[in-house]
Amino acid sequence: MLIVENLSYTYTDTKVLDSIHFSLSPGEVLSIVGASGSGKSTLLKAIYGLFDLEQGKISWRGTAVLGPSHNLVPGFAKMKYLAQDFGLMPYMTVEENVGKFLSNLDLPKKRARVAELLEMTLMQDYAKVKPLFLSGGQKQRVGLAQTLAQAPEVLLLDEPFSQTDSFLKNRIRQNLFAFLKEHKITALIATHESQEALGFSDRIMIIKDGKQLLIDTPERVYYSQNEYIATLFDVVNRLQEETGEERLYYPHQIHIVAQSPWQAEVESCFFQGGYYLVICRVNKQLIYIKTTEKIEKGKKVFLKVEK
Repeated sequence: MLIVENLSYTYTDTKVLDSIHFSLSPGEVLSIVGASGSGKSTLLKAIYGLFDLEQGKISWRGTAVLGPSHNLVPGFAKMKYLAQDFGLMPYMTVEENVGKFLSNLDLPKKRARVAELLEMTLMQDYAKVKPLFLSGGQKQRVGLAQTLAQAPEVLLLDEPFSQTDSFLKNRIRQNLFAFLKEHKITALIATHESQEALGFSDRIMIIKDGKQLLIDTPERVYYSQNEYIATLFDVVNRLQEETGEERLYYPHQIHIVAQSPWQAEVESCFFQGGYYLVICRVNKQLIYIKTTEKIEKGKKVFLKVEK
């Protein structure tokens, strides 16, 4: 089990991490979600042992994870960390980069392992190409394959698909998370992509200004009534209930109906692929809803909340 206890870290008089605490079971996937500068990357580096902590403890299966003052080469042997610079050797081929840390004592096994990882990351057609001639997204996928090559027990990924083309992203994500579950690899993924976190995580941690706001299942995090948390996943509507209490609702929770006491006027309508995002005005308040049909500006509509 990965255990993080009361973790804090200060850099140049700024507290970057403040009392982070959680535990993960083997094979569990945790997504760390927050705005830029919230401390996601720093948390991954701390867990990997890239710097000494001013407060707190980190351990994996009962062994303490220690920083540079205790290790000649920083980093924890049972973990692998993929940073945003990928760490590839530019004059080695893709397959050489992926296999460079694997033993040459059993070459057929090594070649099979490299081939498996290149296929998983959809880079098998680039095996003989050098990173000098790859795009940023392709380099990122090679870095991911290289990180997985030594079968780590814990995988730390910092925005692993940030440069990957959208039409490939979903397939590679599905391949990766299936691989993690099959091999029971514990994974922590810093991401700003809400759909990635919701669709593939066992739990999600929300972090803001270095503080851990919430860690829970994707469903519970998504429907949190904390406005900062909710806006990480979609635009939200703050509505006053009949009781006087204010609640947050996503656009898909508000529907156009034939008749209701709640009338609005359409301000604009944007095509989003599988739906239209419609912005309505009720007095001075803008209301965001999703519909399957285009609605003309100026049309009066009736709204209802789906609770």
